[in-house]
Amino acid sequence: MQLKKLVDENTNALHNLKKADEPAPVGNYNQRKEEEEKLLLKLSQQLQKLVLVLDQDNVTTTYAADEEHQKDPQTEDENGEEDESEDEESSEEEEDSEETDDEDEDKLLDDPNVKECVAVGNFNAQQEGDLTFTKGEVLLIHDKKADGWWVAENSKGERGLVPRTYLAVHREDVDSQEQSEEHIEVVDETADGTEIKKRTDSHWSAVRRAITENDTVEVLATIGAVPAGFRLSTLFQLLEEGDQFRGSYFLQPELTPSQLAFKDLVWNSEKNTIYPRPTRVSLIVTLSSCKMIPLPGVSIQVLSRHVRLCLFDGNRVLSNIHTVRATWQPKNPQTWTFSPRVTGILPSLLDGDCFVRSNSLSADIGILFELGITYIRNSTGERGELSCGWAFLKLFTSNGMPVPSKMYELLLNGGTPYERGVEVDPSISRRGSGVFHQFITLKKQPVLIVKLRSLSTQSKDILNLLPETLIGSMCYIHLLIFYRQILGDALLRDRISMQSTELICNPILATFPQLMDQPDLMDALRSAWADRERTLKRSEKRDREFLKSVFVLVYHDSVFPLLQSTFLPDYKWAEEESEASRWKAIADFLKKSRENDGALQYLLSSENTHKPFDISELAYDFLGEARKNNPGV
Repeated sequence: MQLKKLVDENTNALHNLKKADEPAPVGNYNQRKEEEEKLLLKLSQQLQKLVLVLDQDNVTTTYAADEEHQKDPQTEDENGEEDESEDEESSEEEEDSEETDDEDEDKLLDDPNVKECVAVGNFNAQQEGDLTFTKGEVLLIHDKKADGWWVAENSKGERGLVPRTYLAVHREDVDSQEQSEEHIEVVDETADGTEIKKRTDSHWSAVRRAITENDTVEVLATIGAVPAGFRLSTLFQLLEEGDQFRGSYFLQPELTPSQLAFKDLVWNSEKNTIYPRPTRVSLIVTLSSCKMIPLPGVSIQVLSRHVRLCLFDGNRVLSNIHTVRATWQPKNPQTWTFSPRVTGILPSLLDGDCFVRSNSLSADIGILFELGITYIRNSTGERGELSCGWAFLKLFTSNGMPVPSKMYELLLNGGTPYERGVEVDPSISRRGSGVFHQFITLKKQPVLIVKLRSLSTQSKDILNLLPETLIGSMCYIHLLIFYRQILGDALLRDRISMQSTELICNPILATFPQLMDQPDLMDALRSAWADRERTLKRSEKRDREFLKSVFVLVYHDSVFPLLQSTFLPDYKWAEEESEASRWKAIADFLKKSRENDGALQYLLSSENTHKPFDISELAYDFLGEARKNNPGV
């Protein structure tokens, strides 16, 4: 009860707190205040439940002690076993009764005839159309929607949407109301990571989770495992939400607003190929290094250090999210580097040279870089992904001119891209004062060093054959162009008629986009093509149609069988054992394919097994795969 009182006092103090009371400027003040309020509410409810449980235990203990005092010793011995069985039955009945009460309460709350509800917690509107209310306020429910957001009206006649989980059945009797609150758990759906069913298909649900789901990060920061400026990775959350931010999605052709033609795939009948598509943003960005990145504590093991980048306008992600893994040396763990020198073909996941394309007209468009680590917690085995800081490089000046091509040293911000004024490691700036200290502090701040490269005429011509919006690695750009040319042949040249929407039998079109999400398979195709290209004559290399036919054969003899093989484990991000197993399976297959002059023997061998055949391996449904024109992306 003392703790409960302290929580209530803190809640009242928080309500009276104003932004002007802060000793220093605070970014996102209202949002952070709301988060603190929700945490206090959650803690208060947990304490209230604990009080009820302890009170029940005290009553049971006192009653049992009185009974023992009144019992005859002989009778107690004779009936001991019977008492134990009765206690067990009583306990089971109480648990069943509580579960039944919970179910009854939920049924009563969802009953369409029950119109009045009482708020069991404070709620601040999260977006336009929501209704703000306070704990204890009685609301009149007009519409109980299936998604859990109900239309309610307060005593002032104001209407809006409210979350069902903050409501309980309104009872005139105070004791009944307290009992109702005891059995209904108020769940802060945003804070604990549960996805609220939104009234829009935008990516704000993932963004909100990354901002507010900070329980795990707070625990890690408290035990000293990570600095206070670390957050859950916003871009990783978006990648986990679906395919709309993956390279495989943006590689597909885009339809015009009428959906009767392709916006970024147009046929040039004179040259018998697709037209190049110049775009407003077309450049190469090279990740050079990251310096002074804070080290995680010994309680967590880092599985991957990487940078995720995408096009961003300060509000929305405008492209796919591309990932480049960093390397580091134990003697200098605070420095990350990219594109290491390796024997053979450099894995595309480590390639820091990235092409960037977009036709967005946004004046604020730029590249968002988010440094991240994938970790596993030693004590619990919990896996997760944290942001170690982010930087934003705007691509156009205030007068609309492109920024110069040069090396940029970008100071990293803490928090998420939707927070401002958060440091990656606030402890650095608190260690002293004075001009000299400020100079030293600046040198210790984490930075990302990148280079924007201007394009030669030849590079521009190559990039212009790609989709209008895409970010990827320069090392496999020639494979993407083969795919685009084959796509143009199938959709624009060889189709029976432009009105035909039948499935197209083409294994490359049906499966190639999957390689964008499995970089080791993209590397397998690069390796197989490089081996085959060495055997070609100069005249053959200048023949575009011949090269396409050879590429089709190489694809069928390399990655296509691997996609359906049971010997290739599923692709799992930052799992060393899985990555090693896949590399071994890929290398063994490519070796056998070279020795046997193709994959036919492998496919027909009884020693090898494959996944059950599915028509999607061969059939390309361009209407189902094509991107609809969306001005917001």
